[in-house]
Amino acid sequence: MKKIGLLVVLLFSAVAFSQNWKSSLEEAKIEASRENKEIIVVFSGSDWCAPCMKLEKNIWKSEAFKREADEKYVLIKADFPKKKANQLSAELTENNKKLAEKYNKEGNFPLVVKLDKNGKVKGMTGFKNVSAEQYVKLLNSL
Repeated sequence: MKKIGLLVVLLFSAVAFSQNWKSSLEEAKIEASRENKEIIVVFSGSDWCAPCMKLEKNIWKSEAFKREADEKYVLIKADFPKKKANQLSAELTENNKKLAEKYNKEGNFPLVVKLDKNGKVKGMTGFKNVSAEQYVKLLNSL
């Protein structure tokens, strides 16, 4: 019986703090306006950028970030993989290019851009070798 209870708690935790990364800025702005949240746009090279991979593993997948994001942010991931096996659909690739033209003209990776609910830039950062809790504080301060 204890195992079933633990399983229920684990499943609830996974659902409660699961991330819903968007790919569309317009969709993110609608949700951010509806829920009075800010937007975080992450520019990543998921299969070639070592700092991007560290952010994914140490920050984006952390419980500290998931809790904070669930309460405060709508998330967008603009990925630019290089390996053929990881290529995105043409539509998603084009969408990511448009996001980069607007918010990452210099092509920095990783780049984390915090926007208000209307898409106006509030601040930017990149990889920092800090704990998830410290990174959340940094995002909140932007």
